[in-house]
Amino acid sequence: MNTSTPTTARINPSTWNAPFRFDHAQLRPAPREVLTIAGQASVDDDGRVLHEGDVAAQLSLAVHHVEEILARVGMTLADTFSLTIYTTDIAATLAAYEALTERLDAHDATPPAALVGVAALALPGLAVEITAQAGR
Repeated sequence: MNTSTPTTARINPSTWNAPFRFDHAQLRPAPREVLTIAGQASVDDDGRVLHEGDVAAQLSLAVHHVEEILARVGMTLADTFSLTIYTTDIAATLAAYEALTERLDAHDATPPAALVGVAALALPGLAVEITAQAGR
């Protein structure tokens, strides 16, 4: 069941956020189930970092991993009600942000989100990690 139905109220007191495909807030009906997704990054099935030095490729693969987890429980990015994108390079991540927005656009998803600059991530060579919460 997709939770981005007409019953979801998108709350945006300003519009600067629109190009980044997130709402300042959303008022949704209470979900029956909540999926919490741990940090997803540009790693292979053995946890080895992929695309070191390529923030766009890392962002794309991290989003792909989030989508894979959502799909395993019959959800999409439209069911996501919160995203946090952690990065060691804000400027490079913003330059590559289309890797995320094109996926959000495909599902007409605008979950409240935060882009957070950090000194380092869990594995050397990682530049991006995404956590998410979804519900239905």
